[in-house]
Amino acid sequence: MNLLMVIFGLVAILSVVGTVQAFKERNVLSIVFNLGAAVVFGAFTVATLVFQGFPPGL
Repeated sequence: MNLLMVIFGLVAILSVVGTVQAFKERNVLSIVFNLGAAVVFGAFTVATLVFQGFPPGL
C-alpha cells in the first residue's frame, strides 16, 4: 500500500501540472478531467497518510 500511495501521489501532482497546461491552451474538457483526477488521487493519498501514517503501521 505504501508504494501505491507514492504512485497515486505522483499521478495527482502530474494532473495538477496538466491542469496548468490546459489553462494555457484554454482546453475546457482537459481542465475538467485533470481537476477530477487531482482531487480523487490527492484525496486518496492524503487519506492514506492520515489513517495509516508514513511509514504505515503494521
